[in-house]
Amino acid sequence: MKAKVLVTGGAGFIGSHVVDMLLEADYEVAVVDDLSTGSIRNIPSRVSFYKSDIRGDHLEKVFRVIHPDYVLHQAARADIRESLEKPVLYADVNLVGSVNLLHCCCKYDVKKVVYASTGGAVYGEPEKLPVEESHPISPLNPYGASKYHVEHHLHICWKNHGLKFTTLRYPNVYGPRQNPHGEAGVVAIFSARMLAGGDITVNGSGDQERDFVYVEDIARANLLALTAGECREYNLGSGTATSVNQIFQVLRELTGYEKTPLYGPAKQGEVFKTYLDSKAALKDLGWIAEIRLEDGLARTVESFGQIR
Repeated sequence: MKAKVLVTGGAGFIGSHVVDMLLEADYEVAVVDDLSTGSIRNIPSRVSFYKSDIRGDHLEKVFRVIHPDYVLHQAARADIRESLEKPVLYADVNLVGSVNLLHCCCKYDVKKVVYASTGGAVYGEPEKLPVEESHPISPLNPYGASKYHVEHHLHICWKNHGLKFTTLRYPNVYGPRQNPHGEAGVVAIFSARMLAGGDITVNGSGDQERDFVYVEDIARANLLALTAGECREYNLGSGTATSVNQIFQVLRELTGYEKTPLYGPAKQGEVFKTYLDSKAALKDLGWIAEIRLEDGLARTVESFGQIR
């Protein structure tokens, strides 16, 4: 009998890739998504879909029907700038919604939760690079704070109810299906605008550096975490810092873009430079980022249009 996996946010950018990989591994998959940012087009026909907000009472009805063995929790508001403008919304969706989900997991005897946290936002401006899991937690924005608070509740559910978990702290994830029209996701935004011949504005100097990892690598980590790495947190990263200006140049070559970038003011609440140490994920999960940045960027551009 196939194990049942419920993916929250499974119609979204990362969640839909997680769903694809679970199906390839022969799991029975169900998706909960309110479609606020996800798309029904991302959900394969053989997946059971429930349109639901993780904050609502309807979520328990989904658990009553499915009785999932595992939950992969991807659903969240994930825009740093929006979180500064709407901190109550981020606390409500990301924290209260997650607590509601964990309550259902405990009540319906879920074996394990794999939680998508953030390595790019929970640590704040790094004191030491690359950032290890033991680094002090000091988020610069409500998004990072809301994601980290859920990690405490995972420990509470484990200690009091025996609910096992693995927390994955994500880097800057990029790839096909990322929204090119939002404020987050510099690779998607640049790719779409370059292909359309539009102007591109770089926030700040462009020297700010991030740890970019291709979405399929992140989805594979979720699959591995179903059966490994119990009850602790893991960074997922390439271990390499790449600047926004470098991303611009590679995408420019891939798309044949001829314009120069415009430079605007830096955005409040964002870390200037960070990249993650993922040795623990390699040791316990057998995970390492496999897709080279240049290859991942080429795949991403191809998903938005034709590479010249």
